[in-house]
Amino acid sequence: RKIQILMSATPRRGPEGQIIGMIGVGQDITQIREITKEQERVADDLSRLIDNANAPIFGVDCNGLVTEWNRKSAEMLGYTKEETIGKNLVEKFIQPENRKSVSEVLQKALAGEETTNYELPLLSKFGERYTVLLNATTRRDSVGKIIGVVGVGQ
Repeated sequence: RKIQILMSATPRRGPEGQIIGMIGVGQDITQIREITKEQERVADDLSRLIDNANAPIFGVDCNGLVTEWNRKSAEMLGYTKEETIGKNLVEKFIQPENRKSVSEVLQKALAGEETTNYELPLLSKFGERYTVLLNATTRRDSVGKIIGVVGVGQ
């Protein structure tokens, strides 16, 4: 069995300050590395699942800026992920007459109140209008702080 050790070393000095050796401290980090690899694998699986889902999925941060944009969203609306990341979802992709109600749904999710089966009107790059049934879910970081909203449409 291979064990991974994190080593810290410092010089050992004699009475006149000359280096006479080394003091080393080692810590077994094998289990930490295994856990980290498993977390990375799960994160990669989830990322692929979101990106390849047959439903439009997007994410926004607390300022309403797009942070996630899967392939189905790109296919439906004609905007690549690169074109959407960092753009304001409501201002850029929502029909003007619906911006207020969509903003309210996002604000509720940012306050921890999730919305299901909301009819979300979207505007494509080519001027086509779509309506998807949206579930707006609060997105939280590892300590539970709200960091945005994930929207899953159908």
